Amino acid sequence: MKNFNGKTVIVTGASSGIGEALAREFASLGANVVLGARSIQKLQLIAGEIREQGGKAAYCGCDVAKEEECKELIETAVKEFGGVDVLICNAGLSMRAIFDEVELDVLHRLMDVNFWGTVNCCKYALPYLQQAQGSIVGISSVAGLHGLPGRTGYSASKYAMTGFLETLRIENLKKNLHVMVACPGFTASNVRFSALTADGSQQGETPRNEDKMMTAEEVDKIVVRGIRRRKRLCLMEIEGRATHFVKKFAPAFLDKMFYYVMSKEPNSPFK
Repeated sequence: MKNFNGKTVIVTGASSGIGEALAREFASLGANVVLGARSIQKLQLIAGEIREQGGKAAYCGCDVAKEEECKELIETAVKEFGGVDVLICNAGLSMRAIFDEVELDVLHRLMDVNFWGTVNCCKYALPYLQQAQGSIVGISSVAGLHGLPGRTGYSASKYAMTGFLETLRIENLKKNLHVMVACPGFTASNVRFSALTADGSQQGETPRNEDKMMTAEEVDKIVVRGIRRRKRLCLMEIEGRATHFVKKFAPAFLDKMFYYVMSKEPNSPFK
């Protein structure tokens, strides 16, 4: 898929961060973008700005943890633009707490959004994507490559997403469906501000220095390039590439490095 002009792209979690950046980027490339997120007001604003700039956009209020709302999102794309060429499962929720202390409801919420949200959207978009020989993209994380201490539910949900998408790729080998798992490192986006703590309340602020992180706009360009090249795994910076490489040859060393780095966070939940 070298040219996105006239293609229909669905982006979940499109009201901010990476999702918003992806929606704007695809619209600038001539795609019909369909935005999904819980905040309808934000979607209205973003879709309106895209249209004012000459792009084509539709939106649908969607909590990806709810199957019927995911079905409605896909139906909106089909109704407005006639099909689906690219589905980007970006909606996500993070957490920051050690497993000793976290309430299990927190882990259930992460699985509902990060894993089941991907499954729900893929289920209803799949026939259209198969017909278009299009692309499914799961916005995963370096935490989906190796366990990230203090983020048990987040890592588990991203691993589950990866396993699901890889299996979906294999099942559709003869249908020429492209499936890509994209793994940003720490990115300057709202996901950390809304990260859940041990009792399920929102973190409210990030413990990490935003200035040293990738921007959402940098991520979206890498994702677009990955779709064009029909890549299987999209690693974005030195942390992701190093994690993927070192895990093959020195997994115990990688465990220690992850522990060391995460324990140095301000107010780290473990030492």
